[in-house]
Amino acid sequence: MTSISAAEGTATLARGAVRPLAVVAFWVVVWQVSALVVGHEVLLASPAKVVARLGELSLTADFWATVWTSFARIAGGFVAASVLGVLGAALAATSRVVDALVTPALAAVRSTPVVSFIILVLIWVSSDQLALVISFLMVLPIIYTNVLEGIRHRDRALLEVADVFGVPRLRRLPAVDLPAVLPFFTAACRTGVGLAWKSGIAAEVIGLAEGSIGERLYEAKILLSSADLFAWTAVIIAVSFGVEKLLVTVLRRTERRLA
Repeated sequence: MTSISAAEGTATLARGAVRPLAVVAFWVVVWQVSALVVGHEVLLASPAKVVARLGELSLTADFWATVWTSFARIAGGFVAASVLGVLGAALAATSRVVDALVTPALAAVRSTPVVSFIILVLIWVSSDQLALVISFLMVLPIIYTNVLEGIRHRDRALLEVADVFGVPRLRRLPAVDLPAVLPFFTAACRTGVGLAWKSGIAAEVIGLAEGSIGERLYEAKILLSSADLFAWTAVIIAVSFGVEKLLVTVLRRTERRLA
């Protein structure tokens, strides 16, 4: 029985690994065929050309400095939005006045086009800080809304028991509050990380932040280098995906420990 179960588990893992690879291979083939049909590297670089260019870039110190610069700014905005969003949601959960005042403002932020915010904020801050501010503004409503929803979905029976027995807030936090709120916070982070990178890079492109990935994308456009454009886009996707997976993994493990 054990050997059969182990074999079935191995087969399941193999199928789970093959499927994503098959999907990636399919789209790489589509990309290659499209590049052959277009027939101009300026318009659409082939996958091989992009991989080769990415390999060339990754061997330079300037490449890693550029990635770190954009990462630090966007991550800073995401972390600031997470902290303020959690604190704001906790305050709004205890005060209807705060909730009534903050909710419309964040709804307006969520509905306003990113480009409008980029242009407006660029008047107030330098281009070097633009990505941090924009990623902060785009992520804040998501964190606030999800965490507030998680607070409102706490188990009322457990809360009443904690109140009856006079459980201190510091003990109630890991026992009642965090297990209820953490899944909502995790969902917010999954959405927020990608949005932070999209909006942050857009801010760098428009603001031409020196030494950033956005600046490299703009240079690729000026120089009509689709290989560089695709290479830097691949970097953005890889870093964003990696950060999201790492963060979600850590949060889910924390959920299991608290459960």
